[in-house]
Amino acid sequence: MANTLSNPAANAPKGYVDRRSKELLSRHHGTRSKRLRMAEQLLEASQYELMLVKFKKHKLAMISFWLLVVMYLIAILADFVAPYSPLTRFGELVYAPPNTIHIRDEQGNFHAPFIYRRVSKLDEKTYIYSFMDDTSQRIPIKLFVKGEPYKLWGLIPGNLHLFGIESETPLFLLGSDKLGRDMFSRIIYASRVSLFIGFGGVLISFLLGILLGGISGYFGGTMDLLIQRLIEFIMSIPQIPLWMALSAAIPQEWSGIQKFLAITLILSLVGWTGLARVVRGKIISLREEDYVTAARISSASDMTIIFHHLLPGFTSYLIVHITNSIPGMILGETTLSFLGLGITPPNVSWGSLLQQAQDVTVIGFYPWLLYPCAAIILAVMLFNFLGDGLRDAADPYSH
Repeated sequence: MANTLSNPAANAPKGYVDRRSKELLSRHHGTRSKRLRMAEQLLEASQYELMLVKFKKHKLAMISFWLLVVMYLIAILADFVAPYSPLTRFGELVYAPPNTIHIRDEQGNFHAPFIYRRVSKLDEKTYIYSFMDDTSQRIPIKLFVKGEPYKLWGLIPGNLHLFGIESETPLFLLGSDKLGRDMFSRIIYASRVSLFIGFGGVLISFLLGILLGGISGYFGGTMDLLIQRLIEFIMSIPQIPLWMALSAAIPQEWSGIQKFLAITLILSLVGWTGLARVVRGKIISLREEDYVTAARISSASDMTIIFHHLLPGFTSYLIVHITNSIPGMILGETTLSFLGLGITPPNVSWGSLLQQAQDVTVIGFYPWLLYPCAAIILAVMLFNFLGDGLRDAADPYSH
């Protein structure tokens, strides 16, 4: 009796019990066969496929990867995402604080997100504008609003923006600067320079580091001596004075694109030394292996041996190095632009936007001028988390 009460299936018809047992058994076999197929695939997987499987299990790295994808998409589509151009000025809204987004009006009624019309007043004694909301006028925030005309990537004309308001009163999500320009729009446009300069700089320094480090480690002798002395000379020079000296050589009449390329080259010329030393050490440890000797006997060229046989032996390290070097390039550009030696007006980067925040008094009155710092910190942290995930995925001894 007790067994019947504890097992309700005992009271069920025999056909039901048999059918239920078959379902459970087939589900068990299905799960088991699926695991066996996955195990067989992993046994036949290449090094990069195994890295990808391990990387997908690193949740923080995956989240960082997708957030970086979103950041780069926003930078690419800056004309569409930003409500205003980086040079649009609203003269009566100088140093305006960020708008407060409401969903309830003064009577307590719910509405779609909106802002109130902003009224500015000049204090004739201090010549400082004060701002207040006119609660009698609600301005709804809409998606896909027609606004300022632009050319996407300089080619496709358009006037549709991701969001905005249809009013003469501007929408300042992150406040305005000393000339009444929208900080949110300027940060979005600045991300184009600050994010992509990292990729450009790392690509050049990566190629220089692999080439010179590979030649130094493989050939040795006089070539190794000359390259290592050059590396030591570059590394002995303080970075900031070196950046300042090289940046001072950039002609002031150059366009924004020319300065962008020049700064990318400057950061690359001083950023390849660390990678070159690591590549040299790795190649020295691998150049006497049997497969390298076999490649020499088969009349393979020196460059073929370096790039086709030696470098693939530590490709995982090179991948991790790229992701960890991009934050350094971003911070390098930020430093140069903050010191006034990098991107200069009317072009914008995260570093040039922070020039307005050099005075502690200004920060005390207008703290929203520090918002570009948040973008820099977010980008650097995401790249570091991504690098950690790639490092763990590339390490054969990690679990």
